Amino acid sequence: MRSTNELDRRRRRRQRRIQVVVVYTAIAICLAWFFESQATTTIIFVRHAEKADSPASDPGLSEAGEGRVAELTRQLVEADVVAGVDAVYATAFQRAQETARPIADALDLPVNTYDAADTETVLETILKAHKGKIILVVGHSNTVPVLIANLGASKNVPPIAEDEYDNIYIISIPWFGKTKTIRLRFGEPYVAGQLP
Repeated sequence: MRSTNELDRRRRRRQRRIQVVVVYTAIAICLAWFFESQATTTIIFVRHAEKADSPASDPGLSEAGEGRVAELTRQLVEADVVAGVDAVYATAFQRAQETARPIADALDLPVNTYDAADTETVLETILKAHKGKIILVVGHSNTVPVLIANLGASKNVPPIAEDEYDNIYIISIPWFGKTKTIRLRFGEPYVAGQLP
């Protein structure tokens, strides 16, 4: 009789231990999912590279612009040691598409086209669809500062000059805490007042 009771007690203890392990495992999986889904989103903003002189309405890139895009591609293809850029966005203008395309092609990603006049919608889309990811956004001298300001990252982005193409703005949006802005330069440096 003792052996039957003792066996029952052991069985119940074993079942409780298994239940505790299952509960802790479920909690660990839920916490891992929660923190992964709440990870920092990083958006990289660049202005399109140097544009050609013609056609006047929608020019593509100049030779200097193609060189700048090659440098940008070299830097961004391995932007993150684990995954890299996860999505690429550009306006419909030829110069923006030609800036984004080599990076997207190198990473086997599509170029998502957005309306340059609707900066709020593109940011909503990015933040909803790519939470915790790294996103490249190619814009224009008049839209990049607006996009950054709309994120609450920095209201003090200096105006981008007509012949200034070397800025990279990296915006980190943590799931908790303050959004941060880093400005870097790439390619041929911009010198105010210098003719191209």
